[in-house]
Amino acid sequence: MDGQLEWQEEYSTGVDVIDREHQRLFKIVNKLFAFKEEGKDSQWTCQEGIKYFRGHATKHFEDEEAYMASIGYEGLERHRRIHQGFRENTLPALEQELERTDYAPDAVDHFLGVCTGWLVGHTLTEDQAITGKREGTWEALLPGQELMEMKTVVAQLVFDLFRLESQLVSDAYSGEKFGKGVYYRLVYGRGKEEQRQEVILVFEEKLLVNTVGKILGLQTSKLDSMLLHAVRYTAQQFVERVIKRLPAMAGCKLKEENLMSYEQFQRVFERKQLQASLLFNTGGAGYFAFCIIAPHLLENGLVTPIEHDNALAEVEKYLLEREEQEKQERVRHLPKVLIVDDSATVRHSMEQLLREDYEVAQAESGVAAIRGMTLNRPDLVLLDYEMPVVNGKQTLEMFRLERSFAEIPVIFLTGTDDPVTVRELLSLKPAGYLLKYLKPAEIKQKIDAFFHQPKN
Repeated sequence: MDGQLEWQEEYSTGVDVIDREHQRLFKIVNKLFAFKEEGKDSQWTCQEGIKYFRGHATKHFEDEEAYMASIGYEGLERHRRIHQGFRENTLPALEQELERTDYAPDAVDHFLGVCTGWLVGHTLTEDQAITGKREGTWEALLPGQELMEMKTVVAQLVFDLFRLESQLVSDAYSGEKFGKGVYYRLVYGRGKEEQRQEVILVFEEKLLVNTVGKILGLQTSKLDSMLLHAVRYTAQQFVERVIKRLPAMAGCKLKEENLMSYEQFQRVFERKQLQASLLFNTGGAGYFAFCIIAPHLLENGLVTPIEHDNALAEVEKYLLEREEQEKQERVRHLPKVLIVDDSATVRHSMEQLLREDYEVAQAESGVAAIRGMTLNRPDLVLLDYEMPVVNGKQTLEMFRLERSFAEIPVIFLTGTDDPVTVRELLSLKPAGYLLKYLKPAEIKQKIDAFFHQPKN
């Protein structure tokens, strides 16, 4: 693609007022890339981009919302909140980064990459849902007022407890890995019928060391037993203060708590129906996420509940398992592999095949892959070529638009080996391709061979 977004028929919603504006946006993004490649002034480029996107956020969003209202689209309020999140959270964050870095090249690339990813992702997911071409991703979100209040409360509590200014990065966090994480699950119940609600907190380890650890006066650079117990009780108080402000959770009491591995945490996000999933950044201190799962999707037996009589043992077990996993990764220097496929079955089978020798992450779409790559850069991407909505070709093109991703090797996964398909995918100059119907041992052998081949 070489810095150009090509309008595809599959991007079309069939609604002229929406499609015309999307095509204009494609042209503007292409113009911005052209200016950048020609070496024109980066600050002017980004200022023009921000100006256009703000115009898009007012005019196009209004037109799109008016159309949804005219057809009685039941997802109007949810869609409106997604527009609002991009306009009020994502764009201001990009502007602040550009100003803070004086429009440094990396910040310019980030701005263009985010705008491109948002354009493709929003056009091919939520906008397609308007005309019934696919289902929207965020069907169970809390009402807008509650979600907005939650954002405010969480950010204020972080400041009150730790004197950290936090910035909302995303109100649609999809479980991507960031740094060394601690995954803490709390299940609340209310009344005789035990109406249950699940909250998951994700902390970057360095954030805990630099906040709770310093409060305790601990001279440590990593998690230990004392710090993790302190984190548990601090997190419980944190959540209790949040839920007091949420009518839907009034009167809920803590019934169960668990410390989870990243793999267990991923299982939660396969269920999709989140009522809130907020990702925050505290500058250099680290990331954290606050997630609420729709009650009807709760399941028992995810991990061993922490009780009064087993708390010490469970925390020690958790720390030992983390330490053992990190030790193995240090000894073996495990390469990072990102599997991008819309089929959960394929992703899981590939992860099971590779997990002994690689650090494996998953993404169900190209847009999710970009978020995951930003937070945890892989050494290799295994990319499904035949994905719906945004296919492998378009996903690879999005990767190459972002300078920091452009050199990451990509191997296509494909279920067909006809000459036309093979020629098409090879013309994109990937690092290679793998046929899905090969025996697992053959697939593993080819991936091992990729990592052991001489580097140029």
